[in-house]
Amino acid sequence: MEPVGSLISLDIGGTLGNAQGPGLAAHLAAASPLGPKQARRIMRDVLHTAPEITDAVVDRVCHALSIEPSVFPRDLPVAPLVLFPGTVDALQELSREATVVTLSNVTCTEADPERLLKLLSPWVSGHFPSCRTGYAKPDHRAFWAVADSHQVSPSQIIHVGDDWECDIRGATDAGLRAVWVSHGRTVPDETSLVGHGVLVANDLADAVQHVRHLLARRLP
Repeated sequence: MEPVGSLISLDIGGTLGNAQGPGLAAHLAAASPLGPKQARRIMRDVLHTAPEITDAVVDRVCHALSIEPSVFPRDLPVAPLVLFPGTVDALQELSREATVVTLSNVTCTEADPERLLKLLSPWVSGHFPSCRTGYAKPDHRAFWAVADSHQVSPSQIIHVGDDWECDIRGATDAGLRAVWVSHGRTVPDETSLVGHGVLVANDLADAVQHVRHLLARRLP
């Protein structure tokens, strides 16, 4: 792949839109006695990075979540992604500024690259689902996989996402610049705003100006 000057990576769920209904991870988190936060952290490592759902993956996930393998839904229909109002216009604007890709934590049963292509083309030129890269955010390697693929340094990437731990802490720890999509929520860690230069936007449309600001700033 030809190197690019700057790159914009976008989270999908909660940033570009939401799935119309609960997905596999939500079903498993609800069934686990561990609580949704701990369950989701476990699934990032053992489910979202799996390239296919095998019996071994099911056993490993269920053991980690303290549930029976019979609880694992094998034929769960994929809930379609519905874009937020203004997302398409924001993608058009961002694509004029730099190359745009997606970077998401998603199971192999829900990645749905063909539907993403129809929804997000021609503004988004590449997709990096965790089930394909083998790394889930906030793992540094998830972000570095994007940088390596496009032959840029992490500092040349601006990541936009709504999950503070996965998107913002993960991105800044990996050396990226970041814009948090808050949807009106309070900033969890204000020191990151100063220490890592994190900018806060209410939604993706609002994030466009912040991305432009970061692109215009000279890298050290």
